[in-house]
Amino acid sequence: MKNIVLIGMPATGKSTVGVILAKRLGYDFLDTDIAICKTTGRTLPVLLEQEGVDGFVRIEGQVASGLTCEGTVIATGGSMVLSPGAMEHLKENGVIVWLDTPLEVLQARLPEHLSDRGVVAPNHMTVRELFVQRRPLYEQYADLTVACDGDMEHVLNRLERGVAPFLDAVVLSR
Repeated sequence: MKNIVLIGMPATGKSTVGVILAKRLGYDFLDTDIAICKTTGRTLPVLLEQEGVDGFVRIEGQVASGLTCEGTVIATGGSMVLSPGAMEHLKENGVIVWLDTPLEVLQARLPEHLSDRGVVAPNHMTVRELFVQRRPLYEQYADLTVACDGDMEHVLNRLERGVAPFLDAVVLSR
């Protein structure tokens, strides 16, 4: 069974949506942020502080490139798209879904300076700057884009309808 790989900006709700979607489809769920913590034995803020942005992205890419799961909803960190090799690996057995959240929503959820939240971004980068930087990468890798401009149930319904053509028939019949 193919994986469903969720990409998008920090604070988009990839983990929250991913857990619910996995439950609805009978899939497993994996959060790459948790996998990184388990692999390195460090929290994300500590890892980011010790390794810097480039080191963090390298480790994130290595962890993702080592995933061998099937039938799993995978919630990635917002910076996963900075690792081309990892994205290629995730795409080999998965449908890449971009949870496209409006900038205004992200600005309400995130502090103006992202380093205050531990987001993988250069110091003093704003939400708007990160949004502008990463948006083309999300567009590049996405097999499917789901607009996240409604409530959670609305987003989940769009997501389920959107991924249906990509999934094995056995999953769709559940």
